[in-house]
Amino acid sequence: MSQITPLDRFRVPLGGQEIELQQHDHDGGGMSLLRTRIREGSRFTIFDIDPQTAEHWGQALLRWAREQASRAEAS
Repeated sequence: MSQITPLDRFRVPLGGQEIELQQHDHDGGGMSLLRTRIREGSRFTIFDIDPQTAEHWGQALLRWAREQASRAEAS
């Protein structure tokens, strides 16, 4: 068995996908994983990532979002 802890849930405004982030802990111990569930209509994409990958991905997302904000301010 494992334990799933909800972290965040939101809807993408342009595509309407529902994104859910969960912490996935195995009963046997070990590393916690970040489970990402993306729902598009009746289709689900689910994947688990380790903390290092989550940090790398998160930093890349923040960097991109900040660049877009800077471009919008410059316009």
